[in-house]
Amino acid sequence: MNPAQLEHFRQILLAWRRELMEEVDRTVHHMQDEASNFPDPNDRATQESEFGLELRTRDRERKLLKKIDGALERIGDRAYGYCEETGEEIGLKRLEARPVATLCLEAQERRELAEKQYGEREDQYR
Repeated sequence: MNPAQLEHFRQILLAWRRELMEEVDRTVHHMQDEASNFPDPNDRATQESEFGLELRTRDRERKLLKKIDGALERIGDRAYGYCEETGEEIGLKRLEARPVATLCLEAQERRELAEKQYGEREDQYR
């Protein structure tokens, strides 16, 4: 991958990271502003449910932030764009679709097939 392509993906990842961090800030402010002790148990339950959904979303985004940071690290190490399993280049189309990808398409398909076959034992394939 040439330096211009690496810079292109670095900019995509940095913009994505910035957006996610802004969402985190919005969530914190929203939860602080909207936190109320409603006298009606139904209203309280609705608010708690909404907050729970927001927190689950932020947790997924937190995991995504870790992947983005890892991708930025790989760009710095010049290891970005290479499959962690095979060492082959990951296709540019795949990286455009999923900039945090660490596996080439074939390795990802093998992993997904193994996860499907072995169900919950996915931890040994990550």
